[in-house]
Amino acid sequence: MRHFITLLKHELRMLVISPSTYVAGVLFLGLMGFLYWAILRSTVNAPSDILPSVQFFNIFWIPVFFVVPLLTMRSIADERSTGTLDTLMTTPVSRSAVVLSKFAGAYIFYLLLWALTLGFPYITQRLYPHAAEAGALLDPASITGSFLFLAVSGVLFISIGILASSFTRSQLVAGMLCFTTLFVVIIGGQQLGNLAQSGTQFTGWMDATINYLQIFQHLDDFSRGIIDTRPFFYYLSTGCLLLGIATLVIEAKA
Repeated sequence: MRHFITLLKHELRMLVISPSTYVAGVLFLGLMGFLYWAILRSTVNAPSDILPSVQFFNIFWIPVFFVVPLLTMRSIADERSTGTLDTLMTTPVSRSAVVLSKFAGAYIFYLLLWALTLGFPYITQRLYPHAAEAGALLDPASITGSFLFLAVSGVLFISIGILASSFTRSQLVAGMLCFTTLFVVIIGGQQLGNLAQSGTQFTGWMDATINYLQIFQHLDDFSRGIIDTRPFFYYLSTGCLLLGIATLVIEAKA
């Protein structure tokens, strides 16, 4: 545990001084701020039964595609290319502690970026009090459930980035591999679900598996206050599996 804390502090320090972290932060807040404004404008022009907060979190996949690769692509690939990973492996530090520290550092920044989006509805309420009718901008149930989903699903997304970074010395390759995998997991799963709903015949276990992996359905349930243990098991167990594979990859290439 002592080694993990030391490595985590170092990882957080490296994230603070890394240009990709600030690029990710600026792009994330700029894009999400614009999308939040667009959602409010569309709600004013065409009132909807769906709360603005729910519409906002439904587009979580857009920032995930670029924020996660930017936060994780340098984690292991950069240290491998500079040779510092080989030096680290000669110290009495376990491979799992190295992987977990890099995961924890990126995961903390990921949650911090999403937490900053809470400033959008607060700013809107301050500048336009009339826009906060019936508490629609800060509905506690939808915001709490959505953030719980983001925290749990973030374990899987960040783990994908860490695993991608462990395979290569190139940050660019790690970022592209992470983006591609995230696209397959999020969008590919949704398309399979659409096929199942359109009447395409799948075997019983395939249909059950496809429904189980529906990330957008998980978000919809969480935002409505439906907390199921199955998504927790899916994201946490799969994330742990990917981190375990990343540890084995490091050991094999050490």
